[in-house]
Amino acid sequence: MRLLVRRVEAAKVEVNDLIVGQIGAGLAVYVGIEMNDCQNDIEWSVKKIIGLRIFDDSDGKMNLPVSSQMGLLIVSQFTLWGNLKKGYRPSFNRAAPPEFAESFYGSFLSSLRNSFPGDLQSGKFGAQMRIELHEDGPVTIWLDSKDKNY
Repeated sequence: MRLLVRRVEAAKVEVNDLIVGQIGAGLAVYVGIEMNDCQNDIEWSVKKIIGLRIFDDSDGKMNLPVSSQMGLLIVSQFTLWGNLKKGYRPSFNRAAPPEFAESFYGSFLSSLRNSFPGDLQSGKFGAQMRIELHEDGPVTIWLDSKDKNY
């Protein structure tokens, strides 16, 4: 799994001009699923998202994780698996097929719901989404469950 985590003051997702997910302060997380992802990738990713210490403590240092008074907005994004090794048009051959990815995304959301006591919202899998972020920082972290060297 590839995840792009952004610290936000607020974020929302619209599909066909209807809000399908919206949070105040918290994390907006874009999720790309690879065809070889498994339950271990979900577990690692959930633990990292919830434990990621990128919120300021009382001394103004990034030392706190997302809290139960905050939100998580999760958005599926297969383009995180875009590959530009050849030319300028991205290849998405490592992205999971939609049938697998949708089921896996549901399992990921379920695991997050079981582990995170705050507000969990999501976009709509496979939909054309309009996403509005009010970034805080900005703070953006890249995570990859197969390449943990970040």
